[in-house]
Amino acid sequence: MTKSQLISLLAEKNPHLFMRDVERIVDTIFEEITAALVKGDRVELRGFGAFSIKSRESRTGRNPRTGETVYVAAKRLPFFKTGKALRERLNGGAADGGDEY
Repeated sequence: MTKSQLISLLAEKNPHLFMRDVERIVDTIFEEITAALVKGDRVELRGFGAFSIKSRESRTGRNPRTGETVYVAAKRLPFFKTGKALRERLNGGAADGGDEY
């Protein structure tokens, strides 16, 4: 699902709201999640999941094409961990996170 599809779906489910208002709401939610992550805060949406930041140390890597050693700078990456309710819905009730094939 794309952002525009999400906005359209929410607008359909809420006919009392204008499309531009729904778009503004979705944009505000994404902006606030992003701002919290930039500050280093964790964003938890109960039943859905939690967004956090993982830090990676700087290291030396290798260019796979040339074999040359390269420096890889430290970086911060967004991380998402699903909530229990979402895992249960995805796995048909098995929220233990086990591999069931």
